[in-house]
Order: sequence, then C-alpha cells, then structure tokens
Amino acid sequence: MALQTQAGVSKKVQNKALVASLIGSSIEWFDFFLYGTMASLVFNKLFFPSSDPSVGLLLSYLSFGLPFFIRPLGGVIFSHIGDKIGRKKTLVLTLSLMGGATVLIGLLPDYNAIGIWAPILLVLMRLIQGLGIGGEWGGALLLAVEYSGKGRRGFFGSIPQMGVTIGMLLGTLAISLMSALPDDQFMSWGWRVPFLLSAALVFLGLWIRNGIDETPAFQEAKKTGNIAKVPIVDTFRYHWKAVLIAVGAKVVETAPFYIFSTFIIAYATNYLGYDRITVLNAVTIATLVTTIAIPYMGMLSDKVGRKPLYIAGTVAMMLFAFPYFYMLSLKSALWLTVATVIGLGILWAPVTAVLGTMFSEIFSTNVRYTGVTVGYQLGAALAGGTAPLIATALLSSFNSWVPIALYIVISGVISLIAVSATKETKDLDLDES
Repeated sequence: MALQTQAGVSKKVQNKALVASLIGSSIEWFDFFLYGTMASLVFNKLFFPSSDPSVGLLLSYLSFGLPFFIRPLGGVIFSHIGDKIGRKKTLVLTLSLMGGATVLIGLLPDYNAIGIWAPILLVLMRLIQGLGIGGEWGGALLLAVEYSGKGRRGFFGSIPQMGVTIGMLLGTLAISLMSALPDDQFMSWGWRVPFLLSAALVFLGLWIRNGIDETPAFQEAKKTGNIAKVPIVDTFRYHWKAVLIAVGAKVVETAPFYIFSTFIIAYATNYLGYDRITVLNAVTIATLVTTIAIPYMGMLSDKVGRKPLYIAGTVAMMLFAFPYFYMLSLKSALWLTVATVIGLGILWAPVTAVLGTMFSEIFSTNVRYTGVTVGYQLGAALAGGTAPLIATALLSSFNSWVPIALYIVISGVISLIAVSATKETKDLDLDES
C-alpha cells in the first residue's frame, strides 16, 4: 500500500508530481506570507487604527494569528476528503479556497471607508485562508512523498517545504517592489497589487494540478479497500502518539521561523530604527539561501537519517537565539543581514526539510493525510500564529529581546522531547509505519 507501488511510475511522472506539489505549495504560502508582512506594515494602520501604535500592531498580529486556530479545522475537513476520495481533488479545493480569499483581501475597503466592517471582513478572509491552507500542506506533501521511490523520500518530501520559502520569497519581492512607491501611494493602492496579481498564480497552479493523476499509494489503498471510514477517528485511536510527536516536533520549526521572517520586520523597523527596505532585503536574501539549502538537506536525510539532521538543526537554532538578537542590536545593515541569513537561511533549513517526510513515515496510508495534517496544523496553531504576538507582547512587557530569545530556546526543548519519542524511519517502507 505504499512505496512498492512506485516501481511502475516513470521518472517523468514523478517529476510532474513534484512540480504540482511545489507550485501549489508556493502559491499558498505566497498568499499567506503576503498577509503576514502586510500585518506589520499596512493593516495595523489601515484596518486597526489606534492612538497607540503598539495596540494597532498587536491587533494586526492577532488577525494574522487567528487563522492558525482554524487551520486544524480546515485540516480535519480536507484531510478527511483526501483520505476518502484522494489527494489530487482535495488540493484543487484548497488552492481555490485560499486563492479566492487572497484576491478579495486586495479589494477590501479600509477602516476610513466602512468603519468596523473593514477589520471584520479582513478577519473573515483570513479565516477562509486558514481553512484552505489547513488542508493544503498535507496534500502537497503526500503528492510528493507517495510518488517517490525508496531511498529518495527525504528529497521528495523536502520539495513541498521549498514552497514555503519560494512563496515567501515571491511575497517579499512583490512587497519590496511596491515599497519603492512613495509612502502615500503604497498605503493607498500599492499594497493591494500583490494580492490581486496572485489570481494569475492560482490559475496556473490549478491548471498544473488538474494534469496530474492520483498518487499510486492512494490508488493501491482504494483498490484493496484500505480506506478508513472516518479517518480522524482512526487517527486518534491508533496513531495518537504519532500525532503528539508531530505537534511537538512542529514547534521549533514554526515559532522561530515566524520570528526570523515576520516579527523581525516590525521589530527592526519600529524598535531598532532600520529602514524597511533593508529589513525586507535581508529576509529576501535569507529566504533565497534556505530555498537552495532545503533540497540538499532532504537528500542528506536520505543518507544520515531524518532524526539526526532534525536534532542538529534544532540544537543549532537554540544556540543561535541570543547571538541573533545581539547582532540585530548592533544596528548595522550588514549584521542584520548576516543574522537573518544564519537563522532563517541556514539553521532553519535542516529542520523544515525533514519535517514532512518524518511525519509521513509515522502514519499508515489510510490515515496519512489526516495524521500529518492534524499534527502539523495543531503544532502551527499552538506555536506558529502566536509567535509574532507573543514576541511583541514580551517586548512590550520587558522592553528587552532576552525573553524572546528564551522563547526560541524553550521551543527547541519542547521539540527535542517530542522527537526523542520516535525512531529513525528513513529505511522503512511507508506500509511498515
């Protein structure tokens, strides 16, 4: 019911599946991170105006974080569909849902135009985005992993993770281009352009995904009748330990990431006095570095294993937490860029590269979509969307970056405890998990 079915799959079909997995994931995260960046620069002023800028920023980050708590619901809904009717059809639904919400965000009037309805509608669109992305990641991951051959799962499983950074890179570049506009034009209409242009990317992604067949692993499961009646029930009945491992392992992959990529924008510009373009450029360079590093980390995991690579990346990130903020405090564009490249570009890469593959190897085919999605999205809800909010609150309360650095260290400890409860899985067939 798993990798043995890949023997008859041509390399051309495998590569097509990889592209379908990557492009959809890239589009989803382009939309998602576009909002995250705008929450730091635009929405706090246009949709959540306040006499206290810190309050406006906190409300803006709250709107960014809320969808993380609806993502598990989206994950349950779409992973149920994915384990019942297939990965491909589900991925078309998730892409359509999030893409439509993103375009509508670009069309929303602001608070000055419609008052309280502006933030209400903005949050509604964000919740719809959260539903879509809740089911997207697991499907994109399985589209790659279930088409892979034995001994290449680490590489194949790392490709959808590149979509996270490619999407972020596209979003950051789009915002950088729009930021070249005078401030009044950027705040008036420039910020809307990337949201509206995402429509073209969505149509491209739907066209590519419609051209791929269902994964061989799911076809085999359907042929043998190995389809769970209620996947979420079977997941928690037979795989609850694996779900807990996935939730814990996700923490260090997501909390530091949002601090390195999203929180840094507001922190460096509002508190340390960096120029907005300088910060965006640093994040862009770091994102490019990690995009290149991820597939190599995936291939390395096929040789040394998922667990050793994950642990090494986690420990390195914990050790770098304090040096990272110290380098930012030097108020040098060079050190800002170096710190961001090390944290986001290098140390985060091995952790995210092996995460999806590691998750897919601890669940059986009939509940794999549900298992990886629920574990991933619960972890993201607990540690991802809350990270910029917690970091901002800590900064406001203590007026120091030290508690935020400790927060990164604690996230690493949690994940190390979780991953210690699992065994190395690189040599297993998926049907042995």
